[in-house]
Amino acid sequence: MSEPDEQQATQRTGRWMLIFAWVAGLALLTLLFQDALESRFNPNAEPLVQQAADGRHEVVLQRNARGHYVASGSINRLPVTFLLDTGATDVALPEALAERLRLPRQGGGVSQTANGVVAVWQTTLDEVQLGAITLRDVRAAIVPSMGAGDPVLLGMSFLRQLEFTQRDGQLTLRL
Repeated sequence: MSEPDEQQATQRTGRWMLIFAWVAGLALLTLLFQDALESRFNPNAEPLVQQAADGRHEVVLQRNARGHYVASGSINRLPVTFLLDTGATDVALPEALAERLRLPRQGGGVSQTANGVVAVWQTTLDEVQLGAITLRDVRAAIVPSMGAGDPVLLGMSFLRQLEFTQRDGQLTLRL
């Protein structure tokens, strides 16, 4: 191999290594910022559970950067992300999640939302868990117009069974 050919091979290798370094750096930054963005959206990935003075367990949630209460929990033991919504009559979940949970559709209808009128299916959730709070047989609505990645709206069919207090950017829930 002549000297110019070796020089060209070295330059090609160098370019590929530089491209690889840039791609690896961007991938690492994406991972780091994804975690930061996720924690800004859901500061309650592990909801704080504490014991109240009366011995009852309570769940304390922090408000997110947009002023909403978002928390990780589960429906029928499948992990989900909840957005607490006192304006929602029922727990509202995307159709894709309902299919993963194999939820029965008990009747169709329409519902008035902040975004207008939407078609829904009624169902019942066997178990809804948020921290140390677990409720059974919770009424819910399957909303086909919700995106597959949208958080589950934790509505009043769950929240009305709880005592809750909001103070200084924290929401405390007690059963």
